[in-house]
Formats: sequence, C-alpha cells, structure tokens
Amino acid sequence: MKKFLFDLFPIILFFIAFKLGSSHPETAQTILGTFGLHTAPGGKPGIFLATLVAIFATFTQVGWIKLRGRKVDLMLWVSLLIITIFGGATLWLQDENFIKWKPTVLYWVFAGAIFGAAAFGKNLIRSLTSNQMELPDVAWRQMNLSWGVFFAFMGVANLWVAHHFSTDNWVSFKLYGTIGLMLVFVAIQSLMLAKYIDKEEQ
Repeated sequence: MKKFLFDLFPIILFFIAFKLGSSHPETAQTILGTFGLHTAPGGKPGIFLATLVAIFATFTQVGWIKLRGRKVDLMLWVSLLIITIFGGATLWLQDENFIKWKPTVLYWVFAGAIFGAAAFGKNLIRSLTSNQMELPDVAWRQMNLSWGVFFAFMGVANLWVAHHFSTDNWVSFKLYGTIGLMLVFVAIQSLMLAKYIDKEEQ
C-alpha cells in the first residue's frame, strides 16, 4: 500500500496543484514567475503549475530513494525522463497538449517494453516480480500479456479523454480514472492468479 501511494505521489500533487492553480490563478502566476515562467494572456496557469509540481515531485521521488541507499526502479527512471521532456515542452511552449500526451507515451513505452521483451523470449513482468511470488510458467505468460494489454489500453483511454473532454475532466481522470482502473485490473489479476498461487503453496 505504501509503494502504491508512493508511485501515485506525483499524480496526487499534480491534481492538487491544478485545482489550487485554477482557483487562484494570480497565486499560480506568481509561483510560475519565481521560476521564470509566465502564462500567455488567456492561458491556464493551473495546468502549468501542476506540470511544474509534477516534475519536481518525480525528481523528489528519485532523490528520496537514492538518499535511502536503494535502487531506483527502471520504470521510475523512464517516468522521470518522460515527465521532464513532455513537462518541459509544456512549460516552454505554453502548450498543455504535451503534458496530456505524457501518460500515453509512458504507458505505451511500458507496453512496448513488455511485448518487445516477449518477442525475444523474455518475460519482463517475471523478471521484475519473481522475487515476490512463485508461479508456473503459464501464469507468468498470462500475467505478462495482461499487463502489456492493460498499459496499451490505458494509453488509448488517456488520449481519448484528453481529446474529447475539458482539461479539468482530464485531470480528474488522470487521478480517479487511473486509480480506479488500476484497482479493478489488479483485482481481476489477483482472481486469475489465485488458483496458481494456491497450487504453489500446496
């Protein structure tokens, strides 16, 4: 549970910063100005403040793990790289579309990594989680395929919401939709794997 909340840390702060920045645009403009950033006339300081906060939050995650002497997961490094590129483009070009594309790019990178590794006979999910549970080969294949499809679906879902709904709705989906879909997926995944886990324990 702690790791789940830790992984959601940038998303939660992004949501909070967006709501505060949207309801208090003058304050958001002041904060952005402190970092040499300015919103164009008619712009939305809330989304730019949220983007800035998300970048700092992700760097904080990596810094916290390094300070504790632990290894930073590859997925977190990838997330840091993508939020820096797309978040930076959002702030530099004053275009919120870049930050809206960021989750899709991240999800599709994960999906591509899973399917790409599978094409060469490697089960990426097994490599990352085999020290946490023991499963038969068929269960690992199902788990690997399920996560790959889930990430691909999440990428499509994010794009659809981003292009068919308002920025405010997209930000809400980014938090509530991500958590909700993730919990549903994990619950279904747990039910699928339960029979294999029981057999291994026996």
